[in-house]
Amino acid sequence: MSQAQEFEKVLSGSDTSVAAFDEHKSAVRRIQHFLHSTPAAVPLIVLVLAIIVFGLTIGGRFFSSYTLTLILQQIAIVGILGAAQTLVILTAGIDLSIGVIMVISAVIMGNCAVNYGLPTVLAVAIGLAAGAACGLVNGLLVANMKLPPFIVTLGTWNIVMATNFIYSANETIRDTDVDVQAPLLHLFALSFKVGSAVLTAGVIAMVLLVLLLWYVLNHTAWGRHVYAVGDDPEAAKLSGIQTKKVLIAVYTLAGLIAAFAAWVSIGRNGSISPSAAVTDYNLQAITATVIGGISLFGGRGSILGTLFGAMIVGVVSMGLNMLGADPQWKVLLTGVLIIGAVAIDQWIRKVSV
Repeated sequence: MSQAQEFEKVLSGSDTSVAAFDEHKSAVRRIQHFLHSTPAAVPLIVLVLAIIVFGLTIGGRFFSSYTLTLILQQIAIVGILGAAQTLVILTAGIDLSIGVIMVISAVIMGNCAVNYGLPTVLAVAIGLAAGAACGLVNGLLVANMKLPPFIVTLGTWNIVMATNFIYSANETIRDTDVDVQAPLLHLFALSFKVGSAVLTAGVIAMVLLVLLLWYVLNHTAWGRHVYAVGDDPEAAKLSGIQTKKVLIAVYTLAGLIAAFAAWVSIGRNGSISPSAAVTDYNLQAITATVIGGISLFGGRGSILGTLFGAMIVGVVSMGLNMLGADPQWKVLLTGVLIIGAVAIDQWIRKVSV
């Protein structure tokens, strides 16, 4: 028998099992992996804990259907704006102009329907188009000119706000005028009862919008492209994704959603006031988004988390009001929640390192 045959004979009896490394994950590591794969879990847990804490502190009044549905009514506008902001932040951008886009869209709707006498449906369409146009400008500047989203939207925030005051002459359109001449603008103020709970059309619109966007982001190619662009734009481009078109579409859609929030806000507020532009709607939307677990670095998070984040802010605000606490405690707790959310996001992201 040759040496080669002897060598083969020895090999035939050798162990053929493949070496493997058995990684024993600690409980903390398993939690980290779970939170990484389920980004909406953290804000949901915080929301449940907040409801329990205020419920135990305040008592049965807090758990009443009236109180809980009132919270939903109060966060409807912020929840819709937060959905728009979520789309932008998922691409690793930010839109500081969303709040004023909402206000100028409302002003345009009101003026077209009440002052110009146009059919309300047409007035709403013009307002929605104006919001989308503002978003389109943001998208073109970010995608084509490669300008930082923060700088672009900071600039358009100032431009849109000034345009809002110049166009409207800072004149408020009264609630009664809207009721008489354009009642369709108050569509989202309609309320109905579900048992003892009172829901408005604005709340239903917010929930349906979030569910629709959740489906689009998780079950369509475009949604996967949004996440890919936010996670690594260069890799997304190399894989064939048209990153510029995705960015333009995201900012345009964000502007359109902000204009939709304008229609909801008219129903919520009654009157249409240009001075609402100075309200911190945009900051509230960013707060809901960050607390909701959307990573500011892009590419990670669930839009359901944004809804939970808005609800957390609403629960904290309502709970502190019912306790008669100083309003500054709400500001303080909101700041703590924001820093905590970013810290948790950084910790969770290490799971992939």
